[in-house]
Amino acid sequence: MKRIFHILITLMVLGSFFSCEPIENRDSLPEINKTASNLNFSVSIDATNKNKVILVNNDSDVIPYWSYTDALGNEIAHYNSNKVEFTVPFAGTYYVHYTGYTRGGAVEAEAKKVIITQNDLSLFNDSRWDKLANGTKGKTWVLNMVAPLEFIGGNRVDYVNRAVSGPGWWPNLSDISWAGLENKDWGEITFDLNGGYNVTVNQTNPLLGSTIKTKKTGTFNFALTNGEIDDKITFNGGTEMLHPNEPSYFSSSFSFTSVKIVELTENSLCFIAIRADNDYLIYHLIPKS
Repeated sequence: MKRIFHILITLMVLGSFFSCEPIENRDSLPEINKTASNLNFSVSIDATNKNKVILVNNDSDVIPYWSYTDALGNEIAHYNSNKVEFTVPFAGTYYVHYTGYTRGGAVEAEAKKVIITQNDLSLFNDSRWDKLANGTKGKTWVLNMVAPLEFIGGNRVDYVNRAVSGPGWWPNLSDISWAGLENKDWGEITFDLNGGYNVTVNQTNPLLGSTIKTKKTGTFNFALTNGEIDDKITFNGGTEMLHPNEPSYFSSSFSFTSVKIVELTENSLCFIAIRADNDYLIYHLIPKS
């Protein structure tokens, strides 16, 4: 019996050796020591197109992250490809910020200044730019207070993605008194392309009866798609899309700094906001008369 007991103990001990996870020798992993001064990347202007900027990451051991900003620090776009080419339509000073992600962590390089010496408004040939901003002249939009909202349930994602046609529930304001939306001048939003992606918002205070407006200026990005399904507008500098904000119905979780465009014509700008319960609200704006 003692012999069997000793054999069992021996087998258990040996088994414990074989069942352990192998210990990883982390010292054998290659180390990447980078500093801001030895990150290997380039920022240049195309020799044949003075409005095109070329970004190249030359280090295969580094994952790049690029951020392109205007002179005020407002981000215009960001990328994470090893080679990026983009065009800048407006003359001015811009900055390219490069961060290299290594196994040892992130290393940020000093920002590279880019000076664009000429305008190239041919980059706005797509008619959607004129519909939204009317070029350098600008275009001002206000809420359509006759029928400002379209209600789309969360189960109607097919409508949002334009897989089916037809409206949701777009009632007159007089039919939705329960929503708590005050019928007043909610302000205006103006887009223009006069030397930049400019936007100005005069937003009326949501307090009942208030006519006080807060004015903010900033820049915007208008991301166009081939099918006009996923066109988006994002805002920089503290501005956001013009909207009503009645606390009796509208959730504080709404974000109006990035909105999806549902419809854009000469006389209609409709965008989506998403409520806390994932239902959609589509806001209807019209040109200011």
